[in-house]
Amino acid sequence: MNVPEVLFCFVKQAASLAQKRCAASPTPVVSDPVGHGFADWKHLTLHFLRIHMDATYREIVDWASEMDRVRAILQLARTAFPAPSTLWRSFERVPTRVWRQLLDRSAAACDPGEHGAVDATFFDRQAASSHYLDRSDRHIRTLKTTALIDTDSCAVLDVHCSAHWSHDTQVGRQVALRNTDEIESLAGDKGYDDQSLRDTLRSEGVRPLIKHRVFAHYDHAHNARLDSGLYGQRWMAETAFSAIKE
Repeated sequence: MNVPEVLFCFVKQAASLAQKRCAASPTPVVSDPVGHGFADWKHLTLHFLRIHMDATYREIVDWASEMDRVRAILQLARTAFPAPSTLWRSFERVPTRVWRQLLDRSAAACDPGEHGAVDATFFDRQAASSHYLDRSDRHIRTLKTTALIDTDSCAVLDVHCSAHWSHDTQVGRQVALRNTDEIESLAGDKGYDDQSLRDTLRSEGVRPLIKHRVFAHYDHAHNARLDSGLYGQRWMAETAFSAIKE
């Protein structure tokens, strides 16, 4: 069977990224901890595809095993693909840094602009069944997610997830300073009011557009000098969160 050219290009990019990531790791991090089974990069490529195609574990194994060019990239025979349960278990072992690299690659494909917006929201896990939570030994109900959004394309440039709900100024600093090479200005609401963050962004060549919390009359003056047009694009972060939650 043939694979649409755009999707095939994604498969090649995903496989290349997975191979580079796994080659840089001194030990296997995704496949069977004992060292048996499929190579890490093959697991990762199938996970990339599954998420990209919004497919189940069984669907992606069935689909990929029938695609001649995909089998060639993965160097797997039609009958040699991992079982869906094997793929599910390996997904639990994928480190966050690997997903962040995929996110960076996908954002680059959206041709992002020069202006970013940072914001946070909460994702509720109450939809997960109690049986699943008991089986996975995970009882966290709500995750705080901070994202850096490109305001031109609404692409997610970076993300930070935590169950500990650190203050916005702490998490926002991590996300912003990881991406100073990607943006020229950054918008954030009063939750990111931190003068040291502003100073650091300026030293990295990024223009901070972060509102001041109002404690004195000069705070009003600071906020009045913000570029209202660029700051107003901060709503794109809320749009991105809304789309993800839908």
